[in-house]
Amino acid sequence: MTRVARSYFDLPDWAPASAGVVESFKMVDIPNTALPERLARAIALAGPIPVAQYMAAANAHYYATRDPLGAAGDFTTAPEISQMFGELIGLWCADLWDRAGRVDVAWVELGPGRGTLAADAMRAMAKAGLHPDVHLVETSPALRKAQAERVPVATWHDAIDTLPTDRPLIVVANEFFDALPIRQLVKREQWHERLVAAQDLLFLPIAGKPLPDAVIPEPFRDAPAGSILETSPAAVTIVRGLAQRIAAQGGALIAIDYGYEGPALGDSLQAVRGHAFANPFEAPGEHDLTAHVDFTTLAAAAQAGGAVAWGPVTQRDLLGGLGIDSRTSALAKASPDRADALGADRQRLMDDMGTLFKALAITAPSWPNPAAFA
Repeated sequence: MTRVARSYFDLPDWAPASAGVVESFKMVDIPNTALPERLARAIALAGPIPVAQYMAAANAHYYATRDPLGAAGDFTTAPEISQMFGELIGLWCADLWDRAGRVDVAWVELGPGRGTLAADAMRAMAKAGLHPDVHLVETSPALRKAQAERVPVATWHDAIDTLPTDRPLIVVANEFFDALPIRQLVKREQWHERLVAAQDLLFLPIAGKPLPDAVIPEPFRDAPAGSILETSPAAVTIVRGLAQRIAAQGGALIAIDYGYEGPALGDSLQAVRGHAFANPFEAPGEHDLTAHVDFTTLAAAAQAGGAVAWGPVTQRDLLGGLGIDSRTSALAKASPDRADALGADRQRLMDDMGTLFKALAITAPSWPNPAAFA
């Protein structure tokens, strides 16, 4: 199964960007103790924590300690389904580079998984004459090792702050923003921050102190009890920061993820383990926590950073506009024994994932329109 949610909600992202890329959570240092015990101990000492801090701690541990991809892992992403996905994204980048005047660029991927997309994109870009320096933003030691096997020429970064400043950036983010921490607000008689409490090793969401109406978007102030409002300050921070860099240096970004065009209400926090859905409040750090991406808010953050936002468009329209049918036919002709498998891969990318997954592009004001978005 791909990393998708059980149901589809449109969710707003209205909160201002936080100072850091990810909200930090300082846990009590208990050596040789598993994450659930450390979280429970910290909550017992300091009180319930926001959902964003719970999610940040859980995902930091999860990604640092394993390769979660593939049949033996917890989920599968589009680049692992078919080489065509990474190749077409590489050609999207090469086309922009060509029409921007073939300037010297740095190619960047955020959250590059095993490096499969990067390797496939590099191969396609090379055929178009583009041989950029490759920069991967990744903090997981386990995934860096896998990436180094596929993209040994890469330079690694812990955050976007250390990316090159002397040339345009072409940035790819596939299923990256969905794993960033989200805040959740819950409506009772009033709106409250949603917190995570712990009793022994049982974690559960609770309502915190009431929030003033001024922090709630006006259309949602009278929402029915039980409504959930989500926001991702971390995602806004990253998009705004990259948009500022792209506006100043030149370049572009493409973000592909499951998501929606907000605003709306709903609870999209989910956990995936062993290609099945799990309770996000059980065994923190042992499964992948994600939430749907609000592309409307990301587009607004890009525009606030001085860049031009395009889309979102569906993954089906993106890949269709980039020529996936022609590429499927060419690969099938070269390897007739793989024709059925290639057709099945195309169906997964275009039909199974085609409308749930969407793509947003941002470009420098001086750069050309991105293919499949105009």
